[in-house]
Amino acid sequence: MKKTTISALVLAGALAATPVVAQQKFITIGTGGVTGVYYSAGGAICRLVNKGRADHGIRCAVESTAASFYNINTLRAGELDFGIAQSDAQYNAYHGFAHFKDQGAFSELRSVFALYPEPLTIVARKDAGIAAFTDFKGKRFSAGNPDSGTRSAIDHLLGALGMNIGDFLLIAELKPDEHGSALCDGRIDAFSFVVGHPAANIQDAAAACGARLVSIPDTAIDKLVSDHPYYAAAIIPGGMYTNNPNDTHTFGVVASLVASSRVPDDVVYTLVKSVFDNFEDFKKLHPALAELDPRHMVRDGLSAPLHNGAIRYYKQRGWLK
Repeated sequence: MKKTTISALVLAGALAATPVVAQQKFITIGTGGVTGVYYSAGGAICRLVNKGRADHGIRCAVESTAASFYNINTLRAGELDFGIAQSDAQYNAYHGFAHFKDQGAFSELRSVFALYPEPLTIVARKDAGIAAFTDFKGKRFSAGNPDSGTRSAIDHLLGALGMNIGDFLLIAELKPDEHGSALCDGRIDAFSFVVGHPAANIQDAAAACGARLVSIPDTAIDKLVSDHPYYAAAIIPGGMYTNNPNDTHTFGVVASLVASSRVPDDVVYTLVKSVFDNFEDFKKLHPALAELDPRHMVRDGLSAPLHNGAIRYYKQRGWLK
């Protein structure tokens, strides 16, 4: 009799524990390389979500990935809950354009919030004789690999300026961590990089060999922003990088958090609430987040419709009507 009573208590305890386990939700954010800003931004979001998991039951983790295109494709396959993606990749995926043409439109793609601008940044060697972008004719230039957001931006810029790839003496396709040494060693005259700022590889080159940021003509910026809804004008503040005291005028995309409409509204609402209810803490978690403004985050660079869970929170805060 005594043995039966103990067994019954054990069984009752197991049954009582089952609903608690079932209520736990696990979400994953696809980011980028572990040394990049995407990974840090995803980690900052998860840190704030996990801070309140005892109340809402959601545990957040980040996954290092190949960034925008990978994250969107993996969201489409249902293997990620959230991902960070550039606004151009988001736009093309939602409409089924460019790299997503063969797959067709990803109509279930949803925006959650914008993060930070990722301007096209042109960095030239100090002694390369570069004062304007058109001075790159006949120079050795790293333009990014053909499938990258950097190369896409360069191609659009060349078109706006009436130039083409053939105007360069050499086109290189270096990885970001190869930029600084190649520039300072004289193997290339300049490199381009779509990135959030400050960026370590740019600071390293500026400090090591006096590398200079090159502005893009305002007329080209105006045309690109007008022709492409996912681009925005951008200014890299003077003084951000060693030996670069003046503002640099350019354009670029916006890094944003996206999800699928299949992700439940309450999960998206909880994530958004976790970030914006702790917004001052969020901005301190990485330099690229320091200047964020919620009023811009709910509209800038959002090339797909907002997720209903995000809309619910933004309306509560009065940021959307």
